[in-house]
This record gives sequence, structure tokens and C-alpha cells, in this order.
Amino acid sequence: MSVNIGKSGNVLLVSFDYSPERVVKVKTLKGYKWNPDKKIWTIPYNDENFNNLKRLFSNDQLNIDFEGNLCNKQIFMKMEEEIRLKGYSFKTKKSYMGHVKRFSSYIAKNLDKITNEDVRAYIFFLLESKEVSHSYVNQAISSIKFLCKDVLNQSITINSVPRPIRENKLPNVLSIQEVAKILAALNNEKHKAILFLVYSAGLRVGEVVKLKEEDIDSDRMLIHVVQGKGKKDRYTVLSQIALEQLRKYYRLYKPEKWLFPGQNNKGYITERTVEKIFENACNIAKINKKVSVHCLRHSFATHLLEGGIDLRYIQELLGHASSKTTEIYTHVTQKSLTNIESPLDRIMVNDVKYKKQQ
Repeated sequence: MSVNIGKSGNVLLVSFDYSPERVVKVKTLKGYKWNPDKKIWTIPYNDENFNNLKRLFSNDQLNIDFEGNLCNKQIFMKMEEEIRLKGYSFKTKKSYMGHVKRFSSYIAKNLDKITNEDVRAYIFFLLESKEVSHSYVNQAISSIKFLCKDVLNQSITINSVPRPIRENKLPNVLSIQEVAKILAALNNEKHKAILFLVYSAGLRVGEVVKLKEEDIDSDRMLIHVVQGKGKKDRYTVLSQIALEQLRKYYRLYKPEKWLFPGQNNKGYITERTVEKIFENACNIAKINKKVSVHCLRHSFATHLLEGGIDLRYIQELLGHASSKTTEIYTHVTQKSLTNIESPLDRIMVNDVKYKKQQ
């Protein structure tokens, strides 16, 4: 849900989708008025009202676009152009632009006038008020850093902003039995083909949706991932079962350009659609873990490691630039953990043996 805040002269213009709670919040501000013709709230502009407005709606997506702020619009255009010139992916562009626009809404001033204090205040707001992950905050800092250094040529603004310590989180992994239940819950042949490929080849969602017929090498039993994360090509394994499912799907649907076209054959299927397919399958399979479709990729790597495949080969199949990224799966593999006997079991077994000897 979003709250739109504009400015005309010395008046703030506030609009949002109606809810009693939001109306109560607006009515706590000094000098508020409701304009029934324009269906907008007007509030006298001053620092107190503006800061209270941001605080009251801190849990909403704030869209702040002050009248006459042509400067920021030009900066956004320049930033998009710079991102394209550097050859960054669509995902990186979307992430960077989103973070910078949210930062712009928070500070509500010309971006070419931002200070180190503005950035620090925003990072503190993200951590304390929004309670987002450290990873999210680091993405925000990287985006603002790109804005400062590559667009505004003001590297001094961001240099002294500390980054929160990276959280050391382990990936959520499904057991082989759970994966089997999820795949068995699928009835649609297209949906089966997609998730079979994601799990059997360790593909990212953004990679499986962009597959083409020529990327499937059935002679060598390989899948060619074209321009995956980091704009890198790689090969990964093609499962015989996945290939058979793919052929079954192909005979039924006869796709043309993209292996998995979207609605009305326009472009490729969206990542959100694949996520929804996975969520529905989990519900049918009664999988209660908090998992996403990306967990199939984590599970692929973990199950290979448990099957005795060398970590270096897994790194290559996943397309990881560093072996450290792949090593995280050594912390979740069942093979290494189940061989460890709990001291409680050892104590109780010895205690039983001792009692029997008495």
C-alpha cells in the first residue's frame, strides 16, 4: 500500500487508498483539511508536519514527488543511462533505481544536495524503523554509492557511511522426500517441466524462464545457461527424467522462441508465475517450511554434496564465482551432520549399559 505526498506552494498534498486507520493518522496533523473534489488531504507545509507525516506512514511505501523537483527526475534519467552504459542487468537496474527512488522519497530534497548525514539517517531508518535485513541495507548503500560516484561525481558523500555486518544465514533446504512430494503435486505438464529443470539443474528462476530450445543439448545431456547472473554463460547437467518431461511438454505446447512462453505467447513466462507454481505445489504437498522456489536450487546443491560430488564441480554447475559461496552447503548437508552422535545419546546408552550390569 502506498501513500502519495506532493507539494504545492506551502501546502502538502496527501493521497492514499482509503482506510479508517490512515484517516485517523492524517487527522493528528496540524491544520489538515479534506478536499472532496480532488479527493486529497491538504496539510500546511513545515518541518514538523512533514516529519510527522513520514513517521506516521513509515510502514507504507511513500511516494514523495514535490512540485518543481525536475532536478531529481533528470538525475534518475542520467542514472538509468549510466546503468545501461555499464551493461548492468535489468535486475540490477531495477534494484538500483528502486533503492535510490525510495531514498529520494525519504529525504525529500534534490539528490545533488544530499549529505553524508542524509545517507546515515536513511540507513538508520531502514534498520530501526523498517527492520529490513542487513543484505537489503547493503543493497541500498551500493545503490546510493553508485548514484554518488558514477552519476553525481560526489564520492565523498558515501565514503564514511558504515555497512552493517553481513548476516551469516544458512539456506533453506528441502529433503529429497519433500522435493519428490512437491514435484508429484504438479499436474500441468508445463509446470512440471519448469520445476523439474529448476531442481535437476540447479537453475535460478531468472535462468529457467529465459531458456530457448537451442539451450537444451540432449546429445551431451547439458543445458546451456546464456548470460546468467553476472552476465556469465555456463553449462549445467540435463537430467534424463527432466528431458523426458520436457519432450512431453514440447509435444503438447509446441513453443516457438522461448521454451516457456508467457500468457498469449508474449515474451517468456514471468518469474512471479514460476514462484506461484511452486507455492501452489507446496500447499498441495503440505510442505509447511518457509521456502521459495530458489530453495530447489539450494536443495540441488546440497543433495549433490550428500551424494559425494566434489564441491568444485557443484560450484561450476551453480555458476558461483567464488568457492566460498558454494561452501555454505557444507553447513546444511545431512551427510556430515547425521554422522555426529549427540553426547546425550552417548550418556543415556552408557547409563543403560551400566544399569544392566548391576
